[in-house]
Amino acid sequence: MTSSYPPSNIEPQAVWHALSADEVIHRLGSDRQQGLTLREVQRRQAEYGRNELLESGQRPRWQIFIDQFRNVMLIMLLVVAAISGTLEILESLEENTLPFPKDATAILVVVILNAILGYVQESRAEAALAALKNMAAPKVRVLREGKVMEIDSPDLVVGDIFFLETGVKVAADGRLLEAVNLQIREAALTGEAEATSKNAEKVLPIDTEVGDRLNLVFAGTEVSQGRGIAVVTAIGMDTELGKIAAALQGVEQEPTPLQKRMTELGNRLVWLALVLVGIVVVGGSLYDVSLLRELIEVSLSMAVAVVPEGLPAVITVTLALGTQRMVKRHALIRRLPAVETLGSVTTICSDKTGTLTQNKMVVQAIATTSYRAKVSGNGYDPKGEFYDANTNDASALYERQLLLLAGALCNDALLKQHAAEWVILGDPTEGSLLPLAIKGGIDLKALQEKAERVAEFPFDADRKRMSTFYRSESIPEIPPTEPYWMITKGS
Repeated sequence: MTSSYPPSNIEPQAVWHALSADEVIHRLGSDRQQGLTLREVQRRQAEYGRNELLESGQRPRWQIFIDQFRNVMLIMLLVVAAISGTLEILESLEENTLPFPKDATAILVVVILNAILGYVQESRAEAALAALKNMAAPKVRVLREGKVMEIDSPDLVVGDIFFLETGVKVAADGRLLEAVNLQIREAALTGEAEATSKNAEKVLPIDTEVGDRLNLVFAGTEVSQGRGIAVVTAIGMDTELGKIAAALQGVEQEPTPLQKRMTELGNRLVWLALVLVGIVVVGGSLYDVSLLRELIEVSLSMAVAVVPEGLPAVITVTLALGTQRMVKRHALIRRLPAVETLGSVTTICSDKTGTLTQNKMVVQAIATTSYRAKVSGNGYDPKGEFYDANTNDASALYERQLLLLAGALCNDALLKQHAAEWVILGDPTEGSLLPLAIKGGIDLKALQEKAERVAEFPFDADRKRMSTFYRSESIPEIPPTEPYWMITKGS
């Protein structure tokens, strides 16, 4: 099999949405029924690399340690320690005693302790970030040599046929070949919290913006509903997410407010120390040149006295304590000064509530013609109570039961428990109805197993509603007065 990627004289990312699915398959040298051969996969991996975002700013351990000394006061203390140590060693040699630079050692201990504190914290943060990156690499189902197999997302190559289903994170940019009620949350890319409905049959104008390319899927987004099949058109740094990452890595980091104040203070103290040293040494030498050595020692003592050598250590310890408090609240701090930066924020302006919050929906109240209730509980945990005024009204409670059943059955979301946390696979609005049903006493798992769905009308922008059809005999909670029930939710 020969590959025609990338197409000659055409920038790939600009045209995939303007081509039919078959033409994209042909240009990428892939096959809809068979996918790529393993030999072709190996060739493309060797030629185009792995499906990973490259980090230009990751620091090696030695650089993290060296960065701890990039403080003007610490640099001055190191200079003072070097000069002081030299003079103490010379004095010991003249007196034929064992050389031990006491003052230089004391200064170095303070400086090194400060560096170790900063290094330990920042290296832990780097290691944690690397671990998070490895955890974020999802598994992907692909078609290769006519067989469906599961691989790690970094092993994807351009031309791979991969499968999408509810809850899956899209691992690479791709052109849709098939989409069934497919909705994808693209907040990571576009900032819009609402899921986007995809359509594999569309062929769009070449100047269509990224957010409107309904026949494409993008790395970093998440399938909230439906299923689909796509062919990989870009991997790693060539994806839309990769372009954002490259742009962010090119931004120079401004010093934090604390770093600016520390630099300003350090510069003033250093200049003051240099002026004092100059006055003492020059003035004393003019009086008596034979006192030059003593004058240098006195001036160095004055320089050390001017510089608060404990200040860097105190600041480092304070920031480290603040970092530890934030880690306990599951916040990860890469560099110590970032703690103070966050504390300096006075105003946050945003118009994207869905992407700043957890993007979770919780039902807090329900109402029917004869029933009203407040509902307790947090997140998707199905623990909560109904607080109503008509608990003993049989007809009102029956209406509540019908409402909860309708919400659970006219629903494509899935409620799962991972360890101690309950999560939703699918749309958050649909997902909020599932724990509500359990709070109302419905055995959700048993209901989903026995209820027989025979047809459905997926939600679409025109109807603004979703409808599902069930055999009434498969839902014993509702009297089978008719052979089928149609349940509708929406506008």
